Amino acid sequence: MALHQLDARGLKCPQPTLKVTILAVKMQPSDILEVVADCPTFEKDVRDWCARTRKTLLWIKPEGTAKRCQIQF
Repeated sequence: MALHQLDARGLKCPQPTLKVTILAVKMQPSDILEVVADCPTFEKDVRDWCARTRKTLLWIKPEGTAKRCQIQF
C-alpha cells in the first residue's frame, strides 16, 4: 500500500477529478490517494467519481477554504 498525494488547489471543475482519473491508472489495489482541492464543487464531484468508479472514499474534511480527502483503490 502506498500513499500518493495530489494538490489540486487553484483548479476549477472538472480539472480536480480529471487529475484524479489520470492518476487512477497508476494506482495499485489498496493504494491511497490523498487529494486537496478548493473547487466549490469538489466534494460532490469526488463523491460522484468514487461511486462511478467503485473506489472507496475513506474521508473528506474541510481544510480552510479547501477540502481534503482520501480515496482507496
